[in-house]
Amino acid sequence: MTQWVYSFGAGHNEGRADMKNLLGGKGANLAEMASIGLPVPPGFTITTEVCTAFYKNNRAHPAGLNAQVQAALARIESAVGRKFGDPNDPLLVSVRSGARVSMPGMMDTVLNLGLNSETVAGLANSSGDARFAWDSFRRFIQMFSSVVLGVDHHRFEEIIETVKLDQGVNEDTALTAEDWQRVADEYLAMVEQETGKPFPQSPADQLWAAIGAVFGSWMNPRANTYRRLHDIPADWGTAVNVQAMVFGNMGEDCATGVCFTRDPSTGENLFYGEFLVNAQGEDVVAGIRTPQPLSRARAKPGEVSMEEALPEAYAALCRVRETLERHYADMQDIEFTVQQNKLYMLQTRNGKRTTAASLRIAVDMATEGLISEQEAVKRVNPQALDQLLHPTLDPNAPRTPFGRGLPASPGAASGAVVFSADDAEMRAAKGESVILVRIETSPEDIHGMHAARGILTTRGGMTSHAAVVARGMGRPCVAGAGGIQVDYGARTLSAGGRTIRGGEMITLDGGTGEVFVGTVATVEPSMSGDFATLMVWADRVRRMRVRANAETPLDAETARKFGAEGIGLCRTEHMFFAPERIGAVRQMIMAQDERGRRIALEKLLPFQRQDFVELFRIMAGMPVTIRLLDPPLHEFLPHGDAEIAEVAEALGQDVESMRRRAAELAEANPMLGHRGCRLGISYPEIYEMQARAIFEAALHVAQETGEPVVPEIMIPLVSIRRELEITRAQVERVAREVLQSTGTTLEYTVGTMIELPRAALTADRIAEVADFFSFGTNDLTQTTFGLSRDDAGKFLPHYVEAGILPKDPFVSLDTEGVGALVRIAVERGRQTKPHLKLGICGEHGGDPASIAFCESVGLDYVSCSPYRVPVARLAAAQAALGATPDRTA
Repeated sequence: MTQWVYSFGAGHNEGRADMKNLLGGKGANLAEMASIGLPVPPGFTITTEVCTAFYKNNRAHPAGLNAQVQAALARIESAVGRKFGDPNDPLLVSVRSGARVSMPGMMDTVLNLGLNSETVAGLANSSGDARFAWDSFRRFIQMFSSVVLGVDHHRFEEIIETVKLDQGVNEDTALTAEDWQRVADEYLAMVEQETGKPFPQSPADQLWAAIGAVFGSWMNPRANTYRRLHDIPADWGTAVNVQAMVFGNMGEDCATGVCFTRDPSTGENLFYGEFLVNAQGEDVVAGIRTPQPLSRARAKPGEVSMEEALPEAYAALCRVRETLERHYADMQDIEFTVQQNKLYMLQTRNGKRTTAASLRIAVDMATEGLISEQEAVKRVNPQALDQLLHPTLDPNAPRTPFGRGLPASPGAASGAVVFSADDAEMRAAKGESVILVRIETSPEDIHGMHAARGILTTRGGMTSHAAVVARGMGRPCVAGAGGIQVDYGARTLSAGGRTIRGGEMITLDGGTGEVFVGTVATVEPSMSGDFATLMVWADRVRRMRVRANAETPLDAETARKFGAEGIGLCRTEHMFFAPERIGAVRQMIMAQDERGRRIALEKLLPFQRQDFVELFRIMAGMPVTIRLLDPPLHEFLPHGDAEIAEVAEALGQDVESMRRRAAELAEANPMLGHRGCRLGISYPEIYEMQARAIFEAALHVAQETGEPVVPEIMIPLVSIRRELEITRAQVERVAREVLQSTGTTLEYTVGTMIELPRAALTADRIAEVADFFSFGTNDLTQTTFGLSRDDAGKFLPHYVEAGILPKDPFVSLDTEGVGALVRIAVERGRQTKPHLKLGICGEHGGDPASIAFCESVGLDYVSCSPYRVPVARLAAAQAALGATPDRTA
């Protein structure tokens, strides 16, 4: 019989940390913490397999689950000495989700389950605290009704605010037992009015409804959005954790908190976190009350730290911090509760952190001997390095302060103020930069947070929803800016007598917590310190080389700065669009004969030669792969009467003849038309000019520097061996002419892009006349799928959302189809030439998943945009190391 339920705590631990796929991260780590002797309230985990079965069976639970849940519940009852549903001394439980990877705030939680109109009196009697009992009951009604019954949580807040107003108090903690009883009674009446049914009183019914709601939340819109953004498969499912309640809201010797064993923003080896006295866990993460710091050292004037308020529990928490870091050999995100001065652990997981913190923690832990250098390389998400490559505020730029909050997520951003997630998404889709301003964020805001350049909240702390999600997304965030007032109705934010309206610009500095009026200038980041150290370690283990796609001096210099080892793709057509050149290019295209084309090309030769001189000079002996002219000619054709007249005048022809020529060159499907090597064969003088420019530039720089330059000349869009044979012969003839005229020698290679299915399938033949292959996976993806990259955006997002495709194939390589062609070309090409140099130069060259595939098929290098070079270096190292972690605790 399938085991659907695994118990933990009270000396009966059926799970382990390595069972996250089955038990989810929370359940696996609860069992692990209990097994190493940490104080974990007993409970049980319903596996992710139940979630899968739940959706396969039309939201019905599998056979045998009920009996296993009852047996596990009985173990909890035995361990704590209370009975579930006992009207005199009831056992209360929490019901929490727990996927195999952390999804903060995306799914649902219910606390204090088991309370009803009878058991609340029993809780009051057994605890000796009626206020605590009624507070717990109203919390349960609110959570259960919101999560399970779908009642809007704002309805509950309205009732509490009315009661506080009647009693003349501002804080929830000032309400009495009678006040909370009134709140609970009004809650029950409102829920019955909203749902048409009385609030469920049976604890058993409550439990199964909550379990079903947690499984149901796996497919709620915010969870679906989060999974899509973070590439989490829907079929993983979530586990459900049912655990005996411990209470942080029983009085002044009770508390709840969230902490990190190191600073998640900077990575500094300091205990970091927040807590609230006389509260439950949701109060901290929801940002409803502003929490206090853990340590005395972090407390500001007027704040009371946990170290001062609950010294015994704080000392125990510090010991737990050390234990968990040694055990997991990673920074931990911990949730805890203190009940009557006793510490209980409710969760640990590898903590989400900024990229800067990720780098520092990995490097520090390797230096401390907790992990190896190779494990440190594996610890940093390559995609997240983008966070380090974005601007920060220019320290010398003028600025007008507006307000200040907590530095919840580093980085800087400017944008127009918007007050709703929907507005943020809508305006960002139009290309606008926006800052999402909220009193507090909730999981429903995730789409707007992703669309925004930055997030500003006036409530909540460093571990609030806004802070955690923003750090994970790499968005700058200022949280808890209590001095700023937000008025959703008027669409304004105000501070210090100044008002900013929706649509006006503000700037956030997530590193300092400052908010400024208007746009503040920024500076580019520099890479040093921990980044440089990790890159050195990555480069030691990396097999594949990393080049950059670059055709301008700025591109080349940026690539060198980021550690590129050459240029893998210089797109010469990009050089032709400059104003001083486009006229000559158009003259060449519109010319009626070879003589006319050669006259125009003579004008272009000095420009091309100087382009290559600058690239060779900057790359200083590193390989430079130059692709000869590739795009269809229509991209350069004149548009409109004025441009046609200009070209006609330059050619000495009339406008009407130019119109006829343009009509002759027009193509129904130009991307599959007269382009690439087809141009070089039809108009050999084009490739001859480019080859001459390359060879003359290489000789010039070699003479200038005294160092050899070895250009790599790449022929595009080859599908037939004979095409490469013809164009290679053209290049070699020009090389002989240049070298003979100068009396010098020069090494060079000639290869081709593999970007058509036929080229991949006949790679053994093409390799006979190629020195290297470079996979042009942008066009190879288009031609394999029969998709236009320019048009596929209209439906590809739906394909991904519907699960037809796992990812956009233009973002991450389709290893099943396009990848199969790459593999065939690699195998067949190297059958002909075992040492054939192989690379990739499409956009996939900067995508970590695609880089892992390139490693698996044995490519020699990847080439990507200059700003993706660090990503590719780290991803190539991780691909060489493989996916299995190497922990040395």
